[in-house]
Amino acid sequence: MSNTTTHARLQLRHITKRYPGCLANDAIDLSIQPGEIHALLGENGAGKSTLMKIIYGVVQPDAGQIIWQGQALTMRNPAQARELGIGMVFQHFSLFETLTVAQNIALAMGASAGTPKQLEPRIREVSQRYGMAVEPQRLVHSLSIGERQKVEIIRCLMQDIRLLILDEPTSVLTPQEADDLFVTLRRLGDEGCSILFISHKLGEVRALCHSATVLRGGRVSGHCVPAECSDLELARLMVGDAEGLVAHYPKTEGAAPFLQVERLSWHNPDPFGCSLKDLDLQVRSGEIVGIAGVAGNGQDELLALLSGEQTLHRSQAQHIRFGDLAVAHLRPDARRKLGLTFVPAERLGHGAVPEMSLADNALLTAFQQGLVSKGLIQRSKVLELANTIIERFAVKTPDAQTAARSLSGGNLQKFILGREILQKPKLLVAAHPTWGVDVGAAAAIHRALIALRDAGAAILVISEDLDELFQISDRIGALSSGQLSALVPAAQTSQVQVGGWMAGQFDADRSYQPACAPLT
Repeated sequence: MSNTTTHARLQLRHITKRYPGCLANDAIDLSIQPGEIHALLGENGAGKSTLMKIIYGVVQPDAGQIIWQGQALTMRNPAQARELGIGMVFQHFSLFETLTVAQNIALAMGASAGTPKQLEPRIREVSQRYGMAVEPQRLVHSLSIGERQKVEIIRCLMQDIRLLILDEPTSVLTPQEADDLFVTLRRLGDEGCSILFISHKLGEVRALCHSATVLRGGRVSGHCVPAECSDLELARLMVGDAEGLVAHYPKTEGAAPFLQVERLSWHNPDPFGCSLKDLDLQVRSGEIVGIAGVAGNGQDELLALLSGEQTLHRSQAQHIRFGDLAVAHLRPDARRKLGLTFVPAERLGHGAVPEMSLADNALLTAFQQGLVSKGLIQRSKVLELANTIIERFAVKTPDAQTAARSLSGGNLQKFILGREILQKPKLLVAAHPTWGVDVGAAAAIHRALIALRDAGAAILVISEDLDELFQISDRIGALSSGQLSALVPAAQTSQVQVGGWMAGQFDADRSYQPACAPLT
């Protein structure tokens, strides 16, 4: 791409958007130059997503002006935005699960781009070039959450883009994958493509972005050059008082093992999925165990087996135990009666039903906590629980009757986590607990996990965020191709060593045979 204009690539002038009871964007000004990588920072609910949707034509502003390459225009819809060369990768996926990767990309690019079969070689070339290899013929429902994120990015990169909008693009990538993506983004910037980059990982913003605009409460609260700021300074611009956002938690050894997984193997019938082989895992009461891994290496399969969404035959029940009780054959409700709570990787559709109210979403997993009597829902108790979650975990929402889909990602995550914690579990299994949430919400979630640990719960956290795992975990390990490394005290290892485990470089005394189907 060549820089053919002296105008700013994009200018926003006094953009304002109101929703009932909420001024999402309040007279926002923003300017992005050709080739510039510009960060948009702010807490969840600060107005970032609304502003991105206005640029991409998903929603219309109530007031203000959009100027594209020197010309004022009305962005009517995403199709117009794509025609102008604007591509967007949303934080929540917009893929058809029953279609293949190639079919999804073909739909987004239109008939002129070719058939899915014709696009397959180019998909492979683009995905491999950017270090995000994905098989074009795979059905999307068989992909892990990290692999789906890669498809979203690849779909956007295959277009002839002049402005690329990325909403939390590295949230499920390893540090190495993120570095590869940054190489790509810098190359695009050198070619004249402008990039608007939303991330809560402030280290990434400082390393990648030329400039930043900070939103707070729907307004522009400041501008800065990220490379000239510390993480704490950026956090202060975003939230004002940054006290408590950077914390170091003491490590603990825990008490007796509660979750015990012994020689757990499971064959995945999906030829593109991952099978588990001889997993041994213990989580003690009063400790947090962190499991790292590149997406697609068995995390989803392990989570399904632990939660009860995937059961084993009664004859194999001993492979997973809660204390002395064999549970591998039990369904999720039976495991919850024994003290399990669960925070899945996918908030909307798995952790919460988007169209249902927060109160009804609280009932979904907490119905065994005295919320149902003689077959009748105790509505007052349900509402009381939902309001307690909102208050205790500082969930920003009008009320408990608000639909889950209307909450920002961080606030919905706080609600889901609060719902599980307030059930006072003996075991909490949490996947990607701070995926895509702002620094304030992440700090609140970490404090809640530590408090639950200190109250005696056993906690298993599965995450691709090594910084997070080292901050809160007492012991840590990694999954690779369906096998689990040894678990070691977090204070006695390093990110380099754990990164090696994520690549399958286990200790020499452990045999290593990949259990996942290779991509072809």
